[in-house]
Amino acid sequence: MENMQLRQIAGAIGAECSADCPITDIVTDTSQVVPGCVFVALKGQRFDGHDFIPQAIKAGAAAVISEKTMEADAPVLVVGSTRKALTELARYYRGLFHTFVVGVTGSVGKTSTKDMICSVLQMKGKTLKTLGNLNNDIGLPKTLFRLDSSYKNAVIEMGMSHPGEIAVLARAARPSVGVITNIGVSHIENLGSRENILKAKLEIMEGMNSTAPLVLNADDKLLAEVYNQVERDIIYYGINSGTADVQAENILEQDGKTFFDVRFYGKMVSAMIPVLGRHNVYNALAAFSVGLAAGMHPEDIVAGLRSYEPTAMRQDIIPLENDITVIVDCYNASPDSMKASLSVLSGLSAKRRVAVLGDMLELGDYASEMHRKVGRYAVENHVDALFCFGEHAKEILEGAQAAGHLYGRSFDDKMEMAEYLKLWLKPGDAILYKGSRGMKLEEVIEKVHGIPVTH
Repeated sequence: MENMQLRQIAGAIGAECSADCPITDIVTDTSQVVPGCVFVALKGQRFDGHDFIPQAIKAGAAAVISEKTMEADAPVLVVGSTRKALTELARYYRGLFHTFVVGVTGSVGKTSTKDMICSVLQMKGKTLKTLGNLNNDIGLPKTLFRLDSSYKNAVIEMGMSHPGEIAVLARAARPSVGVITNIGVSHIENLGSRENILKAKLEIMEGMNSTAPLVLNADDKLLAEVYNQVERDIIYYGINSGTADVQAENILEQDGKTFFDVRFYGKMVSAMIPVLGRHNVYNALAAFSVGLAAGMHPEDIVAGLRSYEPTAMRQDIIPLENDITVIVDCYNASPDSMKASLSVLSGLSAKRRVAVLGDMLELGDYASEMHRKVGRYAVENHVDALFCFGEHAKEILEGAQAAGHLYGRSFDDKMEMAEYLKLWLKPGDAILYKGSRGMKLEEVIEKVHGIPVTH
């Protein structure tokens, strides 16, 4: 973060301030307090940051942002909502820089797409990106506060579970380009329908000026119709759509890599990404489209795609010395991402293809139907054995056994499943671990294979 003045911060959030001093950082956690920072006292479900204000000041905070008036040994900027003040301050700070900002949202593939876009834009200049899952109204400001004048680009991931959340994030990030990967059923419990999810994702435009383009997946039925709903430039990408502006052809998966040609605006270029799966081709096409929007040369774009490295726990393919191949994909799960991961498993050369699947969370009334559908995906993708953990994951097994014949077991205890797998697996097997983040299947991986999984 580049230094600001305290009165500058007070003006950005509409707070009164009688003192002034240089500010070096904005933090919300007392463990991150450094001398000269501002501590923002947020209220959470388990903790209230206001209780830690004395501790923050003692550790060196130059000022605090609070919802309460109080006597303190440092200036207190009082606001109606510290959470709102955090995003307002992030919006102000982002406005200090002429950075090319890409906002990325969608039901599935946000993080992988973000990482691919970052790999592409790095070819153009230093690029900031969202780390981990810092994609909400607390995490996104933390990303923006990492900006400084050395960054030419930034790729900002935007998540949401309720209407209105993307609008808040977009107004803070002010994207130069908005990317929507797809419209699935993640968080449908809160939004009610895919049409409502689309409406919520399109809130990204609330932070974009009228000339900023959208980058959309033409193979997604709902996104394919957006051009009829908005007056804005759209770059469509796809594999199956014959009308996409950026289209992948001649896709070949080989030796852990995916090769394909990109046809765009009457031109063609060959590309490669060092990961498997058609879903990753979609991610690459989104990144290619952003590169075009950024004015990059196609050869530089494909060079950036070649340098892509996947985020930890997202389809890491690890060949072990005992001739077992492990696919670690425990970062999150939805019906669409389950299908994508199962297709990667089916593409591996193995004596047996094994899937270890956990619950998909936040599906509400759709949970039973969607878990059974994943079971059918497993059969369609030629899975030989299926092991499930979780309250709803047993319905994955039921769906699979209703659709075909495969070996499978459901467990209520992760460690019991781990002990079983240690005895059951054989050399030549390929095994996929996939489940929602809350299922913590990495604990099974560490127990079965001795692989330390970084979070």
